[in-house]
Amino acid sequence: PALIAALVLVAAAIGAAQTPDPHPTLTVGTAKASRGQTAYGELQVPAGSDAATNLPVAVIHGANPGPIVAFVAGSHGTEYASVVALTKVISKIDPKLLTGSVIVAPLLNVASFEQMTVHTNPIDKKGMNAAYPGNKDGTQTERALAMVAAQIVDPASVVVDLHGGDLDEDLRPYSYLIRTGNAKQDDAAKQLVLAFALSHLIVRDIDVTNAASTRSLSGYALSKGKTTIVAEAGRSGLVLTPDVNALVSGSLNVLGSLKMMRRAVPPMVKVTYVEGGSRVAAEKPGMFYAS
Repeated sequence: PALIAALVLVAAAIGAAQTPDPHPTLTVGTAKASRGQTAYGELQVPAGSDAATNLPVAVIHGANPGPIVAFVAGSHGTEYASVVALTKVISKIDPKLLTGSVIVAPLLNVASFEQMTVHTNPIDKKGMNAAYPGNKDGTQTERALAMVAAQIVDPASVVVDLHGGDLDEDLRPYSYLIRTGNAKQDDAAKQLVLAFALSHLIVRDIDVTNAASTRSLSGYALSKGKTTIVAEAGRSGLVLTPDVNALVSGSLNVLGSLKMMRRAVPPMVKVTYVEGGSRVAAEKPGMFYAS
């Protein structure tokens, strides 16, 4: 029996060695990485009815095959903390020790960043988190999102969408737990939200069969069956170290939770779930101060 078991193991090892790697390289835009490499490049969005644009991207192709995780920020280009966080995440992942692959797109809304415009792309006045899956023949926002959908969302099994308080927003760090009613998908997302370790979780239920619910990056990714989470830290256009560190740590915790890198993910001591919510309109113009 011992000899038979040894022969079976040898045969399995030979079979594994002979199985070709289905993804010896990973290409996103102009970034092309072989196993164990990190590559930088951009999604080159061609000109159409308006100007062309280039979106920065990095590909970290792990030495060992595994899941593909996409990290995206800068859909709102003045949410600086999340943009800065993802530029830092890249260098903290060693491709030689990584199982699976990571795509990092730290700044989708380049024009918003350059022109300090909140919420929308100033080129066509459209929201870059409200027009998925895009349109290759549309305006700049639509052309850009069509490339993001095809080259970043589609190949990924997990999508992490990072945000932070915009120039006109003052918020505390939190994650969204977005539920679709698909138990397997929802449970996988909850595991990653808890691993991200922001203490406040906003719970939302969406219908992914309703097109209106799939215009955002998270809604679109969920409709494609991806495990998807959203996390926010930052406020008022500031880049504060605690906010950046929270997003960097949370992103690496996601990879640790997925067993893609060696990283202990301690359980959260206290979680505050927030459901529902309301908007309060001011009776007249004035100044808001958070207490």
